[in-house]
Amino acid sequence: MNNITIIITTVVPAVDQTQLVVLLNLLIKNFSQYLDCFAWIVGNIGAICTCIVFHQSIFRKSPCAMYFIASSFSQLFIFNFAAFTRMIQYGYGVQVNSAPAWFCKLRFYIYYVSMASARYNIIFASTDRYLCSSQTIARRRWSSPKIALCLIIGALIISLVVYITVLVLFDVKNDKCRIHSAAIFTAFSYFITFENGFFPIIPMSIFGLLTIHNIHQSKRRTATTQPINKSQHGHTERATKKETQLHRMLANQVIAYFIFNIPLPVYSTYRSYNNFNLLTGWRALMDTLINNLCFDMIYLGYALTFTNFLLSSDIFRREMKKIIQRRVLRPCRRQLVPEN
Repeated sequence: MNNITIIITTVVPAVDQTQLVVLLNLLIKNFSQYLDCFAWIVGNIGAICTCIVFHQSIFRKSPCAMYFIASSFSQLFIFNFAAFTRMIQYGYGVQVNSAPAWFCKLRFYIYYVSMASARYNIIFASTDRYLCSSQTIARRRWSSPKIALCLIIGALIISLVVYITVLVLFDVKNDKCRIHSAAIFTAFSYFITFENGFFPIIPMSIFGLLTIHNIHQSKRRTATTQPINKSQHGHTERATKKETQLHRMLANQVIAYFIFNIPLPVYSTYRSYNNFNLLTGWRALMDTLINNLCFDMIYLGYALTFTNFLLSSDIFRREMKKIIQRRVLRPCRRQLVPEN
């Protein structure tokens, strides 16, 4: 950090620092107004639509769909307790940090628990895809709705217990809602960096590669096997198509997680190591801008989940189209048709 500071301080005096402060404040405001607003609106609509589609009969008994529903439901809390509060705080000047201490604690507690639930359900979905694609019957039995429900509830309970420390450590001081002890803040940042950023990559990558291996083995085995019954073959083909598309939806979701979630833990580690809490003036604003953009990337990644599913699966698109026709267009047509 010292080298960076020396380089920057040799450049900044040549520029009017007042203008730099104004520019940084404007960027923070505009990014919060537009990016956070986009994530909040699109994310809420997408998460609700995702839950509705995966609740349809074609997906209802799929453990992977259950994990997607649980993850999308958790994302609703992320959008409304994190993206929304960040939007009104930095975009519209609402002093969220001036709220009572209990709101500060509860807001961050819900945020961290929701983030944990969302990512662990993606990890469970990755594991389920591996089990479902396995050629071993004993492993495929572990891919069941009952086990999925137990894992979803278990992960939520563990997250509620683990992050209860947030209710103790976070507090409001000098209009800042954070951990004010430098040592505890650094330790907590390292924990979040590992648990939220780097750790999920390991099981997602391992089970993703194992699933690809299982799919290739299954294709080779299917190519050498002739169907005996045409009707049975048709049913198997439809089921295989659904599972294949679930594989693709999950793979794209995991890739999006890597892209949008990694910058924050990397930058959090860097700022904790360099003690960025001591920055003032335009340097503090620059830190706020970069930190906000890292959070915005997480919100955008989750907000694009529904778009990813639409682009990845024609079955998902077909079910969404049916829902729109049945729940929206048909009632509107009935109202437009005049009564005799």
